[in-house]
Amino acid sequence: MIYCDRELSRKLERSEARANADLVDTRLSLFPDCGAKWIDVGGTYAMFDEVDSPLTQTFGLGIFEDATADIFDEIEAFFRERGSSVFHEVSPMADVSLLGLLSSRGYSPIEQTNVMYLDHPDYEPFQPTNRDILARPIKPSEADHWAEVAAGGWATEGEGLRDFMLAFGKIAARARGGHAFIAELKGRSIATGGFHMYDDVCILAGASTIPDARRSGAQNALLAARLKFAIDHGCKLAMMGALPGSQSQKNAQRNGFNIAYTRTKWQLTI
Repeated sequence: MIYCDRELSRKLERSEARANADLVDTRLSLFPDCGAKWIDVGGTYAMFDEVDSPLTQTFGLGIFEDATADIFDEIEAFFRERGSSVFHEVSPMADVSLLGLLSSRGYSPIEQTNVMYLDHPDYEPFQPTNRDILARPIKPSEADHWAEVAAGGWATEGEGLRDFMLAFGKIAARARGGHAFIAELKGRSIATGGFHMYDDVCILAGASTIPDARRSGAQNALLAARLKFAIDHGCKLAMMGALPGSQSQKNAQRNGFNIAYTRTKWQLTI
């Protein structure tokens, strides 16, 4: 039995932090003058990718070491030196005193995420709903194509998001520790999914389907393919994040995922 406690939170938060740190390192390797960097401060991974990047934030605050004023000072200086706002993803498994410290320093909660997990030994592979769809890891030569398909899926989610996701996708498809997956319907690329593995934990992220292929079973196929890949490579635990009450959460629960805890994102507003 897996207990939803601080030990599990440390495992999940560290895995996600490592995935984001690898993305930051990948950007730096592709663009040496971009200024991307990450640091470890008291067990908290603070990452700067770009000023407006969703990777520019922290993971693990207060669950590896108690968050102190000195830790906050160092992290805040790291972001301010780069002209960035300060964001922390905070697990509820941190000591409750952290909430008071965040408030006293001028932080406000801006977002919540359900962190979900699937225990692989209890996982029984299911059949994709559409047998005409093939989901597989991409080849290195397909990285830019993967980014194009992913961006096409995100294009309807907000103005300007396509261009951002195209640039970001070219990095994500090449990330160390990552294995980008693509779904094809009769040879046509219609959906993408991100995937990372660290020790015995895998992370499912970045699901995207082009508009005219939605509800075709592409994401089910991608989920099945990624979980099979994970099991074949020794992973014992899968994780993903979803907005509370969202369709992504419901789809995950239908496929055996459980909610470990609800994480809150805090922004420094002073």
